[in-house]
Amino acid sequence: MVPQAVKLLQTSLGQWTRGVIKVKMHPMAKGALTYAIMWPTGSLIQQALEGRNLKDYDWARALRFSLFGALYVAPTLYGWVRLTSAMWPQTNLRTGIVKAVTEQLSYGPFACVSFFMGMSLLELKSLGEAVEETKEKALPTYKVGVCIWPFLQTINFSLVPEHNRVVFVSICSLMWTIFLSYMKTRHSEEQTESEHSTTDHLSST
Repeated sequence: MVPQAVKLLQTSLGQWTRGVIKVKMHPMAKGALTYAIMWPTGSLIQQALEGRNLKDYDWARALRFSLFGALYVAPTLYGWVRLTSAMWPQTNLRTGIVKAVTEQLSYGPFACVSFFMGMSLLELKSLGEAVEETKEKALPTYKVGVCIWPFLQTINFSLVPEHNRVVFVSICSLMWTIFLSYMKTRHSEEQTESEHSTTDHLSST
């Protein structure tokens, strides 16, 4: 019964992820297109949670998320999926767990560091500023990710067909992208609030 249930779930997940993008295209192109939409969507949702509306969305921020997701995250993730599939071609629960743990020990830290470095540089910050922000935020972000992604990636590596794994991850990463967007802007918001408080205090005196 268990193997049959796993096979049924695998078939259902495969049909679901294939339905996300019905156009036949290369898996990396499919992933890039998905990330080009998913990542700015996550940014805009996070901005809505900030209290912004259509009139004052930071569209430049959303564009940076789109570019970074499509041109950097999707290709690197595609390469990682291909590498792990070559190293562990089996599709079962045990292999999925091994891949998920390996990812968190290797790709996970790399992804966190490259996100904050890449997004900071896209904001035209200096290399020194990008490094400082990365030092401040990458480790706390990774600690949250390591509590979430192993479970999602176990499902991805053990149940989802290889050619749809990037798409599956991109769907799961929508909520993660909202969190990344929050982490990316958290310090600047706190700093802005501090500056406003200082300005108000000076004005009152």
